[in-house]
Amino acid sequence: MKALSVFSYIGENVINLTREMGQLMLLFFEAMLWLFRPPFRIRHFFKQMEFIGVNSLFVVMLTSLFTGMVLALQTYYAFRMFSAETLVGATVALSMTRELGPVITGLMVTGRAGSAICAEIGTMRVTDQVDALTVMSVNPVQYLVLPRILAGFIVLPLLTVVSDVMGILGGYLVGVKVLGIHGGLFMNKIYEFVEIGDVYNGLIKASAFGVILTLVGCYKGFYTGGGAEGVGRSTTQAVVMSSVLILVSDYILTAMMF
Repeated sequence: MKALSVFSYIGENVINLTREMGQLMLLFFEAMLWLFRPPFRIRHFFKQMEFIGVNSLFVVMLTSLFTGMVLALQTYYAFRMFSAETLVGATVALSMTRELGPVITGLMVTGRAGSAICAEIGTMRVTDQVDALTVMSVNPVQYLVLPRILAGFIVLPLLTVVSDVMGILGGYLVGVKVLGIHGGLFMNKIYEFVEIGDVYNGLIKASAFGVILTLVGCYKGFYTGGGAEGVGRSTTQAVVMSSVLILVSDYILTAMMF
């Protein structure tokens, strides 16, 4: 009986996961169907760009700066054993542009904006405002979901550029000003080893992460139920689900690109 209970638990969770992934993709495809159909809500789109992008700028800059500083500190002590301290700059730059820049940006924006998106739409759902949009002949997917997905798709690469710069700056400050690495060698190794393709691939990842975190936030909010408690539960699930999907997709994209 215990074995049957275990298999039943696993099967139930697999079915629920499959159902959620199906609903998530259906919501995404429905949003894309409205991409070239009027009315085009440009003002709403720019409002979401400000909310997701501009308002997340400070936290992205701060976390990326200290990430670059810590990375420089750790790699310096590792490379010192092989007398390769000058490679710290290249290591920090490659790590930020390829992986840490887009991933940190995605996770930070998920915690700040993705949760807020879910809470906002979830509150609208439990207070029947989403149904009110339908009554007024306003498609809720076009009005609520599409602008947020497009905004995330565009602003995440822009934030990632800022993240890359701040991470390299943090590595420079620690490596050159604190640890005494020659500034010219530090920058020269970056120019030597970092290619423009590394930056482009990181920006592609960031665009994918932007779609993921906004789509999941909208999806969890769109299908919220159970009043205020349900909104809190959906918000927590949105952050966890977005973070996991970002890390999983990061591995898949990395395996395809490099």
